[in-house]
Amino acid sequence: MDPVVLAVTGASAMPLAERGLQLLLEAGETVELVASRGAIGVWLAEQGVRIPSEPDLQARFWRERTGVTTGQLRCHRWNDQAAAIASGSFRTRGMVILPASMGTVGRIASGVALDLVERVADVHLKEGRPLVIAPREMPWSLVHLRNLTTLAEAGARIAPPIPAWYHRPTSLEEMVDFLVIRVFDGLGYDLGSLRRWDGPVAAAASL
Repeated sequence: MDPVVLAVTGASAMPLAERGLQLLLEAGETVELVASRGAIGVWLAEQGVRIPSEPDLQARFWRERTGVTTGQLRCHRWNDQAAAIASGSFRTRGMVILPASMGTVGRIASGVALDLVERVADVHLKEGRPLVIAPREMPWSLVHLRNLTTLAEAGARIAPPIPAWYHRPTSLEEMVDFLVIRVFDGLGYDLGSLRRWDGPVAAAASL
């Protein structure tokens, strides 16, 4: 099975990226991971966690943090545009940007690739491969909406991590799992047990 590219950018939703990586590896998938420079900075600022930039050290970091030994994981330096995943000849199942900052969205929509995340997204668009973008920002300005529309018209799937209530979450962990699994639904993955909508619940009897 071809690998999936998981890109993490500098937006405030790092636990979603971590859980997505954990579920992919637990499922035995092969993951090509790129954490942008902004993502590394946000993780340190919000979580107090320092992510190594060196690929081998970063792979070891994620293995230890997630506690998962299955699957295949290869990490890439944020600015390594000579990486294999930067080429259209490198086959993938698709790419997920989780979370996607609006700066990243704007540069991809403009065809500007200043780092590896943006280059790989550009490759997926030009090769017609699945690209799922999970923007974590609100509210959306007109500029944001136009950039997201441009990407949707170019073939990307826009999947903002918006919670639902019909699955009756009782913890933050359940909500995170719902958001992550729904994002990866866009690539056809089945990453875990999820209470999906199957019709209205029975109404309570009137008093």
